[in-house]
Amino acid sequence: MNTITKTVSLASSIAIIFLVSGFYAIGAEYPVGSGDDDWWTAYPDQSSGAGTNVNHPSWILDALKSKPVLIYVHKSCGYCAPQTAAVQNITDEFSGQVAIFNIGADGSDSRSEEALQAYDPNGGTMYVPLTVVLTLATDSEGKVVPVWHSTDLVTGDEWIKNYVEDAISQYKDNAANWND
Repeated sequence: MNTITKTVSLASSIAIIFLVSGFYAIGAEYPVGSGDDDWWTAYPDQSSGAGTNVNHPSWILDALKSKPVLIYVHKSCGYCAPQTAAVQNITDEFSGQVAIFNIGADGSDSRSEEALQAYDPNGGTMYVPLTVVLTLATDSEGKVVPVWHSTDLVTGDEWIKNYVEDAISQYKDNAANWND
């Protein structure tokens, strides 16, 4: 009888842990959804295009075939300077684990316009600095798809590092099942 009680207790504990974790991948910090901190499959709730699909540029989809992606679109201005330093710190720490696109918004690189149009979290206002992290995760139907999170604020190292680490974890869990 004692063994049955222990088995039922263990099974209940496992079920509670599973329910509490929701649909998160093991090791994932941020869920896939449309909230402020989620990984997004479509434009998030705060966007004027909420719920519509993003048109991922081909250079991003190509990069996602081998690793998560960090895009940083910026100007050489005082406002961007702290985020530029934070991105450089992340670049140094995660070199080789993440494809990094450090793009000037001075008009000399067409990828800046593509990134701003695709990933601006505010629906096309196109403010810089724009910091975007992309990875692969399962959507609400269980299909592995590209997901992203972005901001046009100066966030600092911790915000970028948290999303990059989660992107790496999500990528490891999902890349083998992505049918690009």
